[in-house]
Amino acid sequence: MATMKYKPTTPSRRHMSVASFEEVTKFTPEKTLIEIKKKHSGRNSYGKITVRHHGGGNKQKYRIIDFKRTQPKATVIGIEYDPNRTSYIALLQDDEGKKSYIIAPVGVTDGDVLYSGPDADIKPGNTLPIENIPVGTIIHSIEIYPGKGAQLVRSAGAQAQLMAKENGMAQVRLPSGEVRYIRLDCKATIGQVGNIEHDTIKIGKAGKTRHMGIRPTVRGSVMNPCDHPHGGGEGKSPIGRSGPVTPWGKPALGLKTRNKKARTNKYIVKRRNGR
Repeated sequence: MATMKYKPTTPSRRHMSVASFEEVTKFTPEKTLIEIKKKHSGRNSYGKITVRHHGGGNKQKYRIIDFKRTQPKATVIGIEYDPNRTSYIALLQDDEGKKSYIIAPVGVTDGDVLYSGPDADIKPGNTLPIENIPVGTIIHSIEIYPGKGAQLVRSAGAQAQLMAKENGMAQVRLPSGEVRYIRLDCKATIGQVGNIEHDTIKIGKAGKTRHMGIRPTVRGSVMNPCDHPHGGGEGKSPIGRSGPVTPWGKPALGLKTRNKKARTNKYIVKRRNGR
């Protein structure tokens, strides 16, 4: 994927860059595979804001992705943009005419035939149980529980590596650097997720974030004391604490929030911070 830059006709256009969409070959979604996506604007069933900075945004429809890879053999008939995720999606069609969407890996284009099953080749886009994948292979769309569907490594440009296999478990190095145990009967897809240069795109102006459904973030130091622990004081005042905190008084930098008694701690071989 390549990015395009605009001429600096306005201050917001000066550094703005957008995706060239040269990998995209199909520009309208499959009507049988979309459903209505209702907006909640970060509010719960009582109308209270429980997730801040959500709201507005362009109208979207959800594309139903086959994370379980239920089709043993299917042909790629289009690569599409998906507004709900950073990666592109591929539209597949099997011999019976049934269609489905998957996360589009690097190198997969129209006309490619993809397989899902223990006998599939080690080729980008094919899905196999981890026990049938050679050690050292780059993988994505990894299951955590057999048959539940892919839950790990699904965003644009993400890739994991199969490090070792022993005693019914595999060691997989995730994009964060964490090494984690995954059961050998869980499925994974060969290759790296497409749209690699997504992280190089510069949004350029505030309006684009509003189109994405992101509302403005206000600094706590400019609020009143009743609204934020950093608030109050005359003019630009320091926060008055040893370190920054959240609006609810919790440390904002470096506090470990993972439950020390989490059931899945035993599956983590090495944490992303190297410990």
